[in-house]
Amino acid sequence: MLAVNLGTGTIENAAHLVEYCNSPIGTIFSDLRAEHGYAEPHNVRYWCLGNEMDGSWQIGQLEAKEYSLKAIEAAKLMRILDPRIELIVCGSSSSVMPSFPEWDRIVLENTWEKINYLSMHYYAENKPLDTPSFLAMSAQFEGQVDTLAATLRFVKAKLRSSHDVYLSWDEWNVWYRDTSPDGQWQQAPHLLEEVYNLEDALVVAQWLSVFLRKCDILKIACIAQIVNAIAPILTNNNALLKQTIYYPLMQFSRYASGVSLQLQVNAPKYQTTRFGEMPLLDASSSFDQNLATGAIFLVNRSLEESLETETVFQDQIPREVTAVWRMSGNDPKTCNSFENPDAIVPLAVTGISLNGGAIRVNLPALSFTTIVLSY
Repeated sequence: MLAVNLGTGTIENAAHLVEYCNSPIGTIFSDLRAEHGYAEPHNVRYWCLGNEMDGSWQIGQLEAKEYSLKAIEAAKLMRILDPRIELIVCGSSSSVMPSFPEWDRIVLENTWEKINYLSMHYYAENKPLDTPSFLAMSAQFEGQVDTLAATLRFVKAKLRSSHDVYLSWDEWNVWYRDTSPDGQWQQAPHLLEEVYNLEDALVVAQWLSVFLRKCDILKIACIAQIVNAIAPILTNNNALLKQTIYYPLMQFSRYASGVSLQLQVNAPKYQTTRFGEMPLLDASSSFDQNLATGAIFLVNRSLEESLETETVFQDQIPREVTAVWRMSGNDPKTCNSFENPDAIVPLAVTGISLNGGAIRVNLPALSFTTIVLSY
């Protein structure tokens, strides 16, 4: 996935970049690519039509209608160069923008037939140090998806279109501690090196569960970033550190495949300042018929109380529980460090099995548990 510059850039610049990346040799920019050592096309499939074009912090910020018109013309020209590409139009930079979701509606109504995805961004934060509300952030994530999914349905119906557009959550992460982006023109400065703790990991685990639960409409999700800057991986000159948020990403990437299962979840409630009453349990599940595997992902949001859970299968009952992984701790602020890299990591849990078509698991407070199944 690449983004073209629709702020200070022109639609011609956008077309040149597609030509450079995807055209066979024999044109000005594909020949330039070959001169740089890449004779074969890169075949970049996904292209963002600008980035956060509604943001006052952007150079070349546009109003929704102005942006739409520029995006349409860029899309036309880019697809002449490569008709196979899929295009992502800029939605609101965040759900806290005053123009959300009106910006999204206007842009969609003007670009619908030319695009494949609507971009959405959000960064979670706990500046008030309100851990109970922070651990309920899945309500924010799910609500943002539901609002934009409704906007997509409205625009499709209004335009009487048979074309489908999906969501691309192409910027998401926990980010609020280190927010200064000024590197003062140093080479490889230490910037935005957020240090993540247990509560951040539990929020990320829930975010991934939202992605799984909403995968019918949300087709792309890209964490920002990967290494050092607000990242699951930190490096120094001598070592690599896997931060707490690395491990939910690892667990979902390993075990979530196939289709998403729609769960009926009943759980005790707790009170939050931001979201009102929320269930203590967050859950998602996947089933892969081709691999004959499945997985259940569970977060206990409670700061103090363990949670006795029972998972009952009403259709296809697994053959066995093949593994259970759990990351948890007593203090939501516990971090991994270069000195203590394994403070918060997934540990194997033994002694959990199927019994009469059900799985019973005790979830400690402040925990993320992955149950791996075979069918």
